[in-house]
Amino acid sequence: MFLGTKICGFLGAITASAIVIAQASEAQAEALTVTDIAGRQVTFAELPEKIVLGEGRMMYSIAPLTTGNPFEKIVGWKDDLVLYDPDAFRKFEAAFPADTARLINFGNPYAGDFSIEAVLEADTDLVLLDVGNLFKAEETGLVEKLGAAGVNVAFVDFRRNATENTVPSLLLMGRILGEEKRAAEFIDFYIAQMRKVTNVVDGIPAEDRPLVAIENAAGWQNDFCCWSFGPYNFGRFVELAGGVNYASTLANAYSVDISLEGLLEADPDHLIGTGANWIESRPEVSSILLGYEGDPAVNAEKLQALAARTGFAELRAVKEGNMHSIYHQFYNSPYHFIAVQQIAKWLYPDDFEDLDVDANFKELHDRFLAFEASGQFWATLK
Repeated sequence: MFLGTKICGFLGAITASAIVIAQASEAQAEALTVTDIAGRQVTFAELPEKIVLGEGRMMYSIAPLTTGNPFEKIVGWKDDLVLYDPDAFRKFEAAFPADTARLINFGNPYAGDFSIEAVLEADTDLVLLDVGNLFKAEETGLVEKLGAAGVNVAFVDFRRNATENTVPSLLLMGRILGEEKRAAEFIDFYIAQMRKVTNVVDGIPAEDRPLVAIENAAGWQNDFCCWSFGPYNFGRFVELAGGVNYASTLANAYSVDISLEGLLEADPDHLIGTGANWIESRPEVSSILLGYEGDPAVNAEKLQALAARTGFAELRAVKEGNMHSIYHQFYNSPYHFIAVQQIAKWLYPDDFEDLDVDANFKELHDRFLAFEASGQFWATLK
């Protein structure tokens, strides 16, 4: 299917979903029924006041939807934000020290360390989970057990079908948090930012689109090549930015393993690896340490080291300076429009010469977050 058709469908779905905002107002004391991203109807006697996050990185989406303290209703989480994006956690910690200190680590909802008893002791009204783990949540009996104990469960999605499910997830969370007006404002901003790319890319013929290979978590495992994405997540970001995603040509799957031999044979026009500050929890990584504390000088050396791995120096993308790195956590965040914009600038520098991604990232923080932008979130091999 031609990408323009996909984009039209994507934007049409957003427009249709946005209409719900006008019908969404409910008095806090009245019952509220919502349909979550798994298609489940969830009914609340009143808006939840105590929420447990199945992933700490759900704060990426809660923060811009909250006019006051984004932790006000959050009683605890899984500690993935602390472990895998400590730069972002420290930003939240500096802005809301008392709240981040009181959060309970409930563990992994899909593993044995998750305590339903602790959830109940915290008088939890709602557990938010990622729809990509729907099967695990049902298989382990988590949803059934929480429901039997009177705790609601709702599923959102900012990862698997991110560009299709971000707006519905934001609408859902805006209603649950009692922040419909703020959600509408952020959704308008999100749509406008996505259209800065899709409106241009829609006119680029399929035959003129460059081949792009995504390396998921480049450097996470040394001497291994490579994890990638099919037509989901970063693979979808590449498509929306006007590229042909190499892994999508191999499999229609969320996660696709690609071999170094296959990568060398395909010889993509651009190679993009994802990176974040994983070194604090996994010291052996050789990844690019992108994030709010990213140091361009340090990361330039690390990108050079990744380019020097066996076989990579033979790639045309490396030889021509089209090897890039981008913040991994865009893959699980409504801020992924920044990734789409930066990828578009890499693929079509002339068409997007006037697109100021840094300014758009700053506006996101100035308008919707409680802390300023800082650090480094993307880089190109020099």
